[in-house]
Amino acid sequence: MLELAILDDYQGVALSLGDWAPLRDRVNITVFDQALGADAAAKLAPFDIVCLMRERTPFPAALFAALPNLKFMTLTGGRSPSLDLEAASARGIPVSHTGHGSPQATAEMTWSLILASARHLPTETAAMRAGGWQTTVGRVVDGKVLGLLGLGKLGSKVAAIGKAFGMEVQAWSQNLTAETAEAAGVRLVDKPTLFRTSDWVSIHLILSDRSRGLVGAADLALMKPDAWLVNTSRGPIVDEAALIDVLTRKAIAGAALDAYVPEPLPANHPFRTLPNLIATPHIGYVTEDTYRIFYGETVENIAAFLAGTPTRVIGQVFKQYAYTGIR
Repeated sequence: MLELAILDDYQGVALSLGDWAPLRDRVNITVFDQALGADAAAKLAPFDIVCLMRERTPFPAALFAALPNLKFMTLTGGRSPSLDLEAASARGIPVSHTGHGSPQATAEMTWSLILASARHLPTETAAMRAGGWQTTVGRVVDGKVLGLLGLGKLGSKVAAIGKAFGMEVQAWSQNLTAETAEAAGVRLVDKPTLFRTSDWVSIHLILSDRSRGLVGAADLALMKPDAWLVNTSRGPIVDEAALIDVLTRKAIAGAALDAYVPEPLPANHPFRTLPNLIATPHIGYVTEDTYRIFYGETVENIAAFLAGTPTRVIGQVFKQYAYTGIR
């Protein structure tokens, strides 16, 4: 029997949203429902197979080196910037992946945050629970300007919903062309214009060397006093210290965030207590629909590995190493 670890199952749903029965006679399954943190090497030392939930647990080269029993990994989603694929390749460890799930999930989450900020829903909900009644005055989004940092698959979905609400939608990214923007019915603007004229700025970029820290103090300083920043992409895209500063000074109306660094967010982090911040715990992709894809295909990946025919493999491991499998 091989030892299999399912990591970061925060909600305790991995075993119910995938059919693990085909593996039961080959593997012992252990589920970790908390972040492993600094104890990752010690806790994972006995395991032959590790199932990663996206980038929740970083897997640098040093962690690979500390796990001599590791033979196979499967990753939910298609990429993880915190997974060192070169280290996996050097060890001859196949890494399989699953489908991404629906980008509609994060688009809907983005709109949940935009509408919650427009009508001050967290504040009004808290006031109701405390016995209060009508403590704020909201805004409609109709006729307002939505600025999108990124107009890919996700950004274009958010744009379409914005247009349906009657918003003026504009966008900028480093590679965005006028033709792409026009095809989406969106106005292409430069970055300063986006921040200076938008009522809501929403980020829809992949984290990379180019996007890390892309939204800094100078960009935030351009925003209107009643504007909101929304980030359902990745925390490091925004300069955290600069955002805390503008929120503390109330230089903008607020921010609505679903992504942070680090994650989980420490209990004493300012983002948990700033009154003009709506914070959700990176749940943009956390839906039953997506998890059924993640865990269903995770089981398929493990079964294929055990049969000696790994599938959906990331990288070039099999071009460099002869693979015999575990039969």
